[in-house]
Amino acid sequence: MDLGEPVTSAPSATLAARLSVPSGPLFFPVTAYGPDGTIDLDAYRAHIRRGVEAGAAAVFACCGTGEFHALTPEEFQECVRAAVAETAGRVPVVAGAGYGTALAVRYARLAEEAGADGLLAMPPYLVVAAQEGLLRHYRGLAAATSLPVIVYQRDNAVFTPATVVELARTEGIVGLKDGLGDLDLMQRIVSTVRTEVPGDFLYFNGLPTAELTQPAYHVLGITLYSSAVFCFVPEIALAFHQALRSGDDTLVRRLLDGFYRPFVELRSQGRGYAVSLVKAGVRLRGLDVGEVRPPLHEPAEEHVKQLGQLIERGYALLEED
Repeated sequence: MDLGEPVTSAPSATLAARLSVPSGPLFFPVTAYGPDGTIDLDAYRAHIRRGVEAGAAAVFACCGTGEFHALTPEEFQECVRAAVAETAGRVPVVAGAGYGTALAVRYARLAEEAGADGLLAMPPYLVVAAQEGLLRHYRGLAAATSLPVIVYQRDNAVFTPATVVELARTEGIVGLKDGLGDLDLMQRIVSTVRTEVPGDFLYFNGLPTAELTQPAYHVLGITLYSSAVFCFVPEIALAFHQALRSGDDTLVRRLLDGFYRPFVELRSQGRGYAVSLVKAGVRLRGLDVGEVRPPLHEPAEEHVKQLGQLIERGYALLEED
């Protein structure tokens, strides 16, 4: 297939339909490690099970919060297979895929073999490519399996509206997750795709602690968002999700002011805290998922203590009239 030519087709209905009206937050689980640093599948499955039972609308396994960068292909497939087994079809499982095209294709095929329902295509490793090269990369990935693909915009993979139109026209590519935060660009992307491509195309707010910016994305019509805090405070994440959908502005603002903004300020105290602080939160809530792998590092003891206090405050906010 000539990756320079668009392949026009309707998006995969299965994953798109299951995600189009989210019943709850999108769950990005951490990857559990044992004391010796190897994968702890029992703890990982318990983490997945708790999330699904708490009301997650989908499980995004082995993505950013799940330390995709730190997993071997064999570990990756083990985790995706465990997530598929644990969810048992109750919610879709979307697996990460990344690096250069060849490796991204390899991870995509491993995810397909493990039973995943879709892929989150993360930015290519290291290089800063032009729009033409990015388009070839994601088309190559989409053509490699039967799995629908969500493209993750961030860092070195930032798209013009015209490129997103071509992505939306590509068979197998069903959505765009935005981790950039340029609302002007996102409005132009949404408007252009809506004008030029028939059918539905999914959009996701993929910024770290996406709840903080979700009210702004909601105005753009982007209702899907990743929730890392769902990993350790699912009741707070679900309450926020429901309040935003129902128009309960009082609760939305209470949680933004009292929990989410302070959490983001705490998260900004260390590099890599978007993962390691979340993992510390899971441990604080009673599930030992181990520490992060290098090059990430554990949060400072004082920051973990502050996180524990913030968790208590967040739950107290849910009890207020």
